[in-house]
Parts: sequence; structure tokens; C-alpha cells
Amino acid sequence: MNVIEHIREGLEFATGIIELFAVLVIVSGFIRASVAYNLTRRAADRDKAFVAFRSRLGMNMLLGLEILVIADVIESITLEPSYTSLTVLAFLVVLRTIVSWTTSLQLEGRWPWQPEAGGDKTDA
Repeated sequence: MNVIEHIREGLEFATGIIELFAVLVIVSGFIRASVAYNLTRRAADRDKAFVAFRSRLGMNMLLGLEILVIADVIESITLEPSYTSLTVLAFLVVLRTIVSWTTSLQLEGRWPWQPEAGGDKTDA
């Protein structure tokens, strides 16, 4: 077995570990958000608890998707360099970007490129 094959096996293993980690981030984020929701909805306003739940869930989902994109980049560029894998990677990046933007809109009430409600915070 030559060096290239060892590197390829290492990258395949790393990609699998990264994908597993991303799934664990999403699942553990769902569990933590659900537990926090169930604890706070009894003591606090249900609407505020639901908004906090959505926020926690959205943040964990975005983090998991970011990690999955890393695994897809490694797989598409280093392991299976083809036009098909590049097309799949481009689709995933576009999809992740759309999900990120819409989640940001739901959580913060503004698009990511819009200034915060307090106005433009530039240092002079």
C-alpha cells in the first residue's frame, strides 16, 4: 500500500468522524433545547420559552450544518474529485446558506447583512 492510499484512508476516516460529530451536535442540541424548554415553560411565560427553544435549536442546527459542510468539502475535493461531487457540494453550500439566512431572520428579526436595530455601531 502506497502513501497516497494511506492518506486517502485517513481522509475517509476523518470525514466519517466529522460527519458523526455533526450528527451528535444536532442531536445533543435538540435534547438540550428540549430539556431547557420543558424546565422553563413551567416557570416562565410559554411564549418566551418557545422562542428560546427555537433559538437554541436553530443555533445547534446551524452549527451541525457548518460541520457537515466541512466533511462534504473534504470528501468532494480530496476523495472523489468529480463534477458530480462538486455539484453536490455547491448545492449543499447554497442550501446551508439559505437555511442560515432564514434562521438568522427568524432569530434576530433581520437579515444577516442588515444593521442591528440600535443603528450602525461604527467606532470613530
